Amino acid sequence: MDREQGLQWIEKTRIIAIVRGVEERHIIDLSQALLDGGIRAMEITLNTPGALAMITKLQAQFGDQMYIGAGTVLDIEDAKQAIAAGASYLVTPNTDEDVIRYAVEQGIPIFPGAMTPTEIVKAWKAGATAVKIFPGASLGLGYIKELQGPLNHIPMVAVGGVNEANIAQFIQAGCYGLGIGGSLINLQEIAAGNFTWIRDKAAALTANLLVK
Repeated sequence: MDREQGLQWIEKTRIIAIVRGVEERHIIDLSQALLDGGIRAMEITLNTPGALAMITKLQAQFGDQMYIGAGTVLDIEDAKQAIAAGASYLVTPNTDEDVIRYAVEQGIPIFPGAMTPTEIVKAWKAGATAVKIFPGASLGLGYIKELQGPLNHIPMVAVGGVNEANIAQFIQAGCYGLGIGGSLINLQEIAAGNFTWIRDKAAALTANLLVK
């Protein structure tokens, strides 16, 4: 999936599934469950064992249907390895302007993490595609709403604390996208082979995107 098509999928479906700690043997079934539930973007965090191999495998099998990126990219070396493995975009937990500029040079979309207005503006000026508000669960929906006042020109991705009950509120608050991890990528259900649970959770999230 090319850059523009992938970004269009995020703008349409809004959700990026954050895959952390999943065993490689489960990754294909997990991806299929997410796709069946309507989620078309996922990031494999680099602190997951076998992450680079999983990215390569997923690009081969789902690359024309899903937008597959690398998360927890901490430095330029991480970025280089992720891109070489086939990551279509990068996600970082922090604002590292060197990593952002490197991604821009490589033509790779990047969603750097930021918390304060200063970090958010720095990330945007360095070339961020959108800025990940992190840690979102601690900051909450009210913080996102407050940021939209002076910074509504900067696309923001909320990460943490998003569920099917409040997902529409985050969209209404102005979020460009939503990163959803543990509440969707439930390691116990995955270990038990219960991919129907993952599919149904994904479907519930996508169904509630536009609920008033």
